[in-house]
Amino acid sequence: MVKAKKSLGQHFLNSPTVISDIVKAGSVISEDLVLEIGPGMGVLTSALLGTGAKVIAVEKDDNLIPALQRRFAREIYIKQLNLIHADILDLELPHIATNTYKVVANIPYYITGQIIRMFLESDKQPTSMTLLVQKEVAERIVARDGKESLLSLSVKVFGDPRIVRVVGRGAFVPQPNVDSAVLNIENISRLRLNLVNEKLFFNLIHLGFAHKRKQLLPNLSSSYTKKYLLEMFEKCSIELKARAEDLPLATWVKLCNTIS
Repeated sequence: MVKAKKSLGQHFLNSPTVISDIVKAGSVISEDLVLEIGPGMGVLTSALLGTGAKVIAVEKDDNLIPALQRRFAREIYIKQLNLIHADILDLELPHIATNTYKVVANIPYYITGQIIRMFLESDKQPTSMTLLVQKEVAERIVARDGKESLLSLSVKVFGDPRIVRVVGRGAFVPQPNVDSAVLNIENISRLRLNLVNEKLFFNLIHLGFAHKRKQLLPNLSSSYTKKYLLEMFEKCSIELKARAEDLPLATWVKLCNTIS
C-alpha cells in the first residue's frame, strides 16, 4: 500500500458509490476522451476506463507510477490509457488533449483554484469538468448564499456549475479534515462573455473585489473617475451602494460592454 503524501494533498478515494456518481455526473461514454488529474491508486481511472472512454491520466507522484503501470498494463498497451508522469500545472493543454475532451478528477484541494482557472481560461477548454473539491469551495463557486465571489464569477463566465452531491470524510484514505463535494461544470465555452474583452472582464472583477468591505463604486474609483462610473452605473441599473458580491454575472458582462 502506497502511503499518501501530505505535501501533494493526497487523499485517496475509496467509495465505489462516490466513484460511480462522479463518472455519472461527467456523463462519460465510450466515445469520450477524459483527462484525469492525479489518478492516485487508480480507482477512478478504472471506472472511467470501464465506460470504454480513452483516458489521459496525469500523475505527479513518482511512487505511484509503477503501481499504475502494472495495474493498467493492458489498457496502456492497447492505447486506451495514456499515463503521463508530470505535474498538471506544468503541461501545455493543446499538446496533451488534441481532441475534444472532458476533465474528471479528484484533485488536491490546495490547487483547486489554479486547476479550474488553467482549464477554463485555456485556448483548449474542456467541454465539461467534474471535480471532487472541498465542499466550502464548491458552495462558493455556485454562490449558494446568493453572494458572488471572484471564484464564482470566474467559473460562471465560462460554464454552468452545480453541486452533484456532498461527500463525507469517510470516503477517503487518509480522511481529510473537511467535507467534500462533487462539482460539475457543464456547457463550457467563451460565448457568454458576449464579445466582451476577457482581459477587461477579469481586470474589472478583480478591481471590484479588491476591498471586500468597500462598496463597488469606491473600489472601481481607483481606475475610473467617479463621474464616469456614475454614468456607467445608471446605464447598467446598478445601485450606487451595491457591493461587488451583489452583482450577478449578466450585470458584470453588461458593465464591461458599457465601459468598453
